[in-house]
Amino acid sequence: MRLHRRTLIGVALASAACFGLPAHAQDSWPSKPIKIVVPFAPGGTSDILARTLAERLQVALKQTVVIENKAGAGGVIGADSVAKAAPDGYTFLLGTIASHAINPVLQPKIPYDATKDFAPIMLLGSISNVLLVGADQPYKTVADLIAAAKSKPGTIAFGSAGTGSSQHMSGEAFKLLAGAQLTHVPYRGSAPAIQDLIGGQIPVSFETVTVALPHIQSGKVRALAVTSATRSRALPDVPTMQEAGVAGFDVVSWQAFYAPAGTPPSIIQRMHRELAAIIATPDVKSRMESLGLEHRPNTPEDFAEFGRKELVKWGRIVKEGNVKP
Repeated sequence: MRLHRRTLIGVALASAACFGLPAHAQDSWPSKPIKIVVPFAPGGTSDILARTLAERLQVALKQTVVIENKAGAGGVIGADSVAKAAPDGYTFLLGTIASHAINPVLQPKIPYDATKDFAPIMLLGSISNVLLVGADQPYKTVADLIAAAKSKPGTIAFGSAGTGSSQHMSGEAFKLLAGAQLTHVPYRGSAPAIQDLIGGQIPVSFETVTVALPHIQSGKVRALAVTSATRSRALPDVPTMQEAGVAGFDVVSWQAFYAPAGTPPSIIQRMHRELAAIIATPDVKSRMESLGLEHRPNTPEDFAEFGRKELVKWGRIVKEGNVKP
């Protein structure tokens, strides 16, 4: 009996070692502070969302949750730090379309594999971009802009929050699918881009609905179409690109939660359950809606499949559109 008991204990210890954790570590998780890396500067959508979730996770997990901002290279620096972190359930990433769909196909020497180096947990929310023109511009519809761009290829500029941003890639998708040659003007963020749009320095821009909304409401800019396949709740009267005649157009920016590859499945599932419960609460749901984020329930498997499709889509746009970093 004693020999049999020792054998069972040995098997249990070996099983725990397979996950790189000591015996019972998964059952006692978390036993120390958890870190969420935000690969962008404080104050943006990713940072606000991460801090909103961290505040609730601390209560749910009964453990300190800290935010670490590691900005740079369109999210690549912060994402790379998580890809190389220990898969022990104490480091997570608030990733985005930039870190896991656009830059992996746009940058020639990205230091991580967006699929193999991460364990997807949840697609937290998506937000549409919107095609904007200055209030004094003559374009009243998407068709007007396409006609003008085709009549004088390359003479109309569009601004974005920066090269590799979802706003930039919305413009590249527009050029490809509408056959309209616009010239990209990258800015260091959304604020200077939209200010130049308002001031008339650029005629056209792509921007997130959240950033654009107050300027649309004030009449300083005009919204021609949203980039998502369905209309935005925040702009229900603005048509989608597809409704405006650009077939196949479906671009959304998104925020998501990842762990390093190799993180034990039990921890992935626990974190997924906690996040789903937090997002379902009225106050967090309201907070996300104020950021323009729309959440649809999804499993880690659902999210993994979504991520694979995003890489294929953006790889095609980068290749066919000859987009350079």
